[in-house]
Parts: sequence; structure tokens; C-alpha cells
Amino acid sequence: MNNKLSGLHGWEEIEGKLCKDFEFNNFIESFSFITKIALESEKMDHHPDILISYNKVNIKLITHDTNQISEKDTDLAKKIDELNTQKV
Repeated sequence: MNNKLSGLHGWEEIEGKLCKDFEFNNFIESFSFITKIALESEKMDHHPDILISYNKVNIKLITHDTNQISEKDTDLAKKIDELNTQKV
């Protein structure tokens, strides 16, 4: 799995899923981030598990068809990191 994690900053494998926590200043920033993820994941036809708690967002990625981490997950993780660097 280490190969798949190379180039991904802050992502880790937990219980067979690619996971990362994000923290924002407030709920609006968190929700805006999730909205950007939703739009991009729909384009990619690959959807993450997302948990929001006020200013914290937890993302979990796994390819449900194969029940393992795939290139779809690493590609989406990279895109999520790009979205995180964009201004709200």
C-alpha cells in the first residue's frame, strides 16, 4: 500500500480505506469544501464517505466494487487535496 500513498500528503490507510481529516475555521468553510468534493466526485463517478462535524471533515475512500483501495481512490484523494488549496 505504501506505493499508493506516495505523493499523497496526510492520507493514511485505516482499516483498508484511504483516510484524511481536514479542519476549517467554521461550518460554512467545511460545507463549501464538501460541496466542491461532491461536484468533483460526481464528475469522476467515484464517491467518498464523508463525515462532517462543524469545522472538521473526515474523508474515507475505497472502491466499493472491489472492496479495496484503487487508482480511483488515489486520483480522487489528489483532487480533494487540490480542492482544499482553493479559496472558499
